[in-house]
Amino acid sequence: MAGRGTRPTLEEVAARAGVGRGTVSRVVNGSPRVSEQARAAVLKAIEELGYVPNRAARSLVTHRTDTVALVVAESDQRLFGEPYFAGIIRGISTALGDTGLQLLLALARSPGEYARLADYLTAQHVDGVLLTSLHAEDPLPAKLEAGGVPTVLGGRPPGLSPVSYVDVDNRSGARQAVEHLVAHGRRRIATIAGPQDMGVGIDRLGGYRDALADAGLPELIAYGDFSEASGIAAAEELLARDPGLDAVFAADDPMALGALRVLRRLGRTVPGDVAVVGFDDSAAAPLADPPLTTVHQSPEEMGREMARLLVARIRGEDLDEPVVILRPHLVKRESA
Repeated sequence: MAGRGTRPTLEEVAARAGVGRGTVSRVVNGSPRVSEQARAAVLKAIEELGYVPNRAARSLVTHRTDTVALVVAESDQRLFGEPYFAGIIRGISTALGDTGLQLLLALARSPGEYARLADYLTAQHVDGVLLTSLHAEDPLPAKLEAGGVPTVLGGRPPGLSPVSYVDVDNRSGARQAVEHLVAHGRRRIATIAGPQDMGVGIDRLGGYRDALADAGLPELIAYGDFSEASGIAAAEELLARDPGLDAVFAADDPMALGALRVLRRLGRTVPGDVAVVGFDDSAAAPLADPPLTTVHQSPEEMGREMARLLVARIRGEDLDEPVVILRPHLVKRESA
């Protein structure tokens, strides 16, 4: 019996179970090379003694840390202020719940932080990495894979061909939004597009252009960074360029909410004078004034799928579908 206040040792577990130290080590590390009788004796001794494996020593044997990192290269304001990221984190946490893996949230708010983080992650400090909100030609995914660190991306950055990623069919979702506006008689349809160094920004602008081309209507484009403040600035720019515009498709809900603020301030009725559609179906959308028509996507589902793919890769399982594309749909409310 371990002395009071001391931590039970591997040797004490072996003595209690009546087996060798190596047998206890194999049981603790999940090796199949143990008889069921010996495994049962070891597990019983572990429970009786309250033995807790030394994670540092175990990681030297298994080369596993039981930790995965989620890397978000965004400002604190965006990470903690926009519900999209909270949904991603909830989905990942749910999927990791019974895997024994711990989630490490890693923020990279400057190029220097990002470089230091890349060095840390490629030094085998984690078993796998989840990356989201990536911009074009980011070298980190390829660097991680080359270093033997399984990696799954949330969204596909332009110019990259990652091994595994989860994305939304953003082009289709944007097309649905604009086709809805066209079907309701809107003819001067503007868009507040997202950053064009991100796949999501490029694809949602592409869907807008597809729908307008089919309808034979002109484009009217301003750009934002997915924040409400950028939506306000872009809406002001669009209305200055074309005061008669009759619809706005914003590439995410925060920018759409920014557009609603500008229209209200300028005395434009929604949807009477100007219809507005967003993209996300965030918690704020049904609470907007008027409630926001938007394209539904599920960040939680994306997070769950990202974690599922990463766990499979860490375990060395073959993936029939290493890329998952989620299907969005339009949610109609009073703004359009």
